[in-house]
Amino acid sequence: MSLLLLGLAIAILLILRVPVAFAFLGPSLAYMLLDGQSSGMSLRQVTNAAQSFPLLAVPLFVFLGALANHAGLADRLFRFALAALARVRGNLGYVTVGGSVGFSWMSGSAVADAAALGKVQIPAMLRNGYSRRFATGLSASSSLIAPVMPPSIPAVIYAGLAAASTGALFAASVVPALLMALGLCAVVWLMVRRQPNLTAGRFDKQEFFASVRGVLLPALTPVIILGGILGGFFTPTEAAAVAVIYVLLIALVLRSLSLKGLLTAIRETVVTTGGIMLIVAAAALLGHILAMERLPQLLTEVFVSITESPVVFMLLVSLLMLVLGTVIDATAILVLVVPILLPIGLQYEIDPITLGVVLIFSLMLGLLTPPVGTALFVTAAVSETRVGEVFKGALPFAMPAVVVLLLTIFFPDTILFLPEVLGL
Repeated sequence: MSLLLLGLAIAILLILRVPVAFAFLGPSLAYMLLDGQSSGMSLRQVTNAAQSFPLLAVPLFVFLGALANHAGLADRLFRFALAALARVRGNLGYVTVGGSVGFSWMSGSAVADAAALGKVQIPAMLRNGYSRRFATGLSASSSLIAPVMPPSIPAVIYAGLAAASTGALFAASVVPALLMALGLCAVVWLMVRRQPNLTAGRFDKQEFFASVRGVLLPALTPVIILGGILGGFFTPTEAAAVAVIYVLLIALVLRSLSLKGLLTAIRETVVTTGGIMLIVAAAALLGHILAMERLPQLLTEVFVSITESPVVFMLLVSLLMLVLGTVIDATAILVLVVPILLPIGLQYEIDPITLGVVLIFSLMLGLLTPPVGTALFVTAAVSETRVGEVFKGALPFAMPAVVVLLLTIFFPDTILFLPEVLGL
């Protein structure tokens, strides 16, 4: 069975909407058997991929985001941002971006952000005269901040695959995430400045201070996560565990999490983690096959023959990720391409941290593009809007992400200076 037939079989299964893990696993197992490899070898590849200590942080961060959602922390962040920007024209647009930034410090997932904040942000914007296209497009686009801003689940997966420092990758991701947030705010300003119906409200001092009290305790969560990791007090897995305990304590103090909400958060964590680990295991077996067939070496020769410029290489990689991200889950792509692209990147003297940020940023744009476009489908579901309408609304807001991606490629020092300052 050749690699061409293997790729064709996977492509057909993906077109037929077979789940990514099984679309990878079935043809890969068939390839191994036809190649004369033992089933025990295949089983070892699958189980070894799942038995990774760095990946233990994934379910903990997923649980953290689910807890923050069901404990009402997203609502508290939204209330605070709205009270602080009450007098600003188009304030709900800025509140949507600010809420996504705040919630991203706890969730690390675009899906969690879109689901938790979208059901609050979108109805509020629609009630106050914003168009449905604007409201859904901005909500979907701002959710992309979560998987870039630490604690980022894709960053944890990349760090485990590349044997890179999770703390350094977290630190390097902060600036691009903040730049994307600023870019979204700039687009909001351009779109609302000539709409007099989106008038500013009245600043209520009492409401503002009440909302501040509501976010004081949740605001310490990112301090625990990033401060603990960057300060060398915790590993990412330990930081995630401590943050989960802290959010549970907050929920008890604020009495904002019911038993039903806790059980729902646990169920969501199990389902999400199970899906991620299935993809990781299946993609690891496929990656083993590609390594046996010396695909990394062949691709290295191809890239080197095309260009000697690291910038051109990164642009080609970004384009490839944008295309793959439209049809395949980001986790599967990372597990597949990191072992292939990392050695090639080292040939071009590209820092693994820079490569990681660019890969993650490129793949996150796939969350806004059909036919996969998870952020589009979640936003469409919570707002009862057609996916095509959400996609049209998200197009203008995707531009800042593209600009930031190009900035990280052409000026990698913009993302590396923070890890260097912190000595990571």
